[in-house]
Amino acid sequence: METLLIVISVLIIVIVLLQSNKASDASQIITGGNNILLGKTKERGLEVIITRLTYLLGFAFILISFILSI
Repeated sequence: METLLIVISVLIIVIVLLQSNKASDASQIITGGNNILLGKTKERGLEVIITRLTYLLGFAFILISFILSI
């Protein structure tokens, strides 16, 4: 079970690095240009798959961590 947790951890890191950068410039967040960050942009194609896979792996990570803590 611990090895599965390690594999999921590595997959989460890889998937997060594959995601598109939603905040293209850090100064936009600081200066108030968050309309791009929080805008109503619709994900399409591979972005949707990567986002859903991130949610699924995150849920699996939390669930397995909870099971191992018992």
